[in-house]
Amino acid sequence: QINLSVIRQYVDYLVSEQNVKNVFVNGTTGEGLSLNIQERKQLAEEWVCQGKDKLDHVIIHVGALSLPESQELARHAAAIGASGIAVIAPFFFKPTNKDELIAFLQQVASEAPAVPFYYYHIPPLTGVKVCVEELLDGIKERIPTFQGVKFSDTDLLDLAQCINKNEREQFAFLYGVDEQLLSALAIGADGAVGSTYNYLGQKTNLMLQAFAKPDLALARKYQFLTGEFLNFVIKLGFGVAQTKAVMTFVSGIPMGPPRLPLVDASEDFIIKAKAKLDSIVWPDGD
Repeated sequence: QINLSVIRQYVDYLVSEQNVKNVFVNGTTGEGLSLNIQERKQLAEEWVCQGKDKLDHVIIHVGALSLPESQELARHAAAIGASGIAVIAPFFFKPTNKDELIAFLQQVASEAPAVPFYYYHIPPLTGVKVCVEELLDGIKERIPTFQGVKFSDTDLLDLAQCINKNEREQFAFLYGVDEQLLSALAIGADGAVGSTYNYLGQKTNLMLQAFAKPDLALARKYQFLTGEFLNFVIKLGFGVAQTKAVMTFVSGIPMGPPRLPLVDASEDFIIKAKAKLDSIVWPDGD
């Protein structure tokens, strides 16, 4: 079951401990697609409510396999004052080309005509491999609220082409593969949405600052150390359940178990992951 009571503590932790002031709700890490419509609405409401005057942006993921459900969630997000909405491609009956995908996205976006709209591109999970570069061609005419992309794929060539071709549109490209963020920044990504920023947000912010200076040697140190941790836990078996376990022991906030078919992280994983994270010496001496 969802536990709404920890969200206030969660918001305060992100802001004060991790210097993270933007959230992406009901996405992959939040198991949005394992929740029913009512649960997704309750979570969205709680994040918007608790984030008021504390968070800069609360983007709500409203994608679903069913178009009417996705539209209902979009209307709800608009009504509660979300800063933006995002939608993944449907992944059982899949769009097979750009026009089919845009048709679906347009039908959702039009239900929230005053809310910035993001496409959530995550082909490893959806199996929808329409290139974002292709998708963006003329998208503003079809979806006037289109704001950008949460780009959760390792295809940096596609991302680079998007950024190169769409500078004048000023779309936001938010990168979603945490272990490759520095590479994405180098080709022009605007920011990031990822799971590690729950517990490594402060370190990632230091990497962003180093990149902006630019102090590439320092930025690389942060990226390599994040990668070292992720490489270690991926070999142990790392997914959403394990992410919850890491966030729980780092933050002290109980993230709870995942919902089936995902199963809880093992005690062995928790011991090894904690020891690995504790062993890392960051450039800021922490």
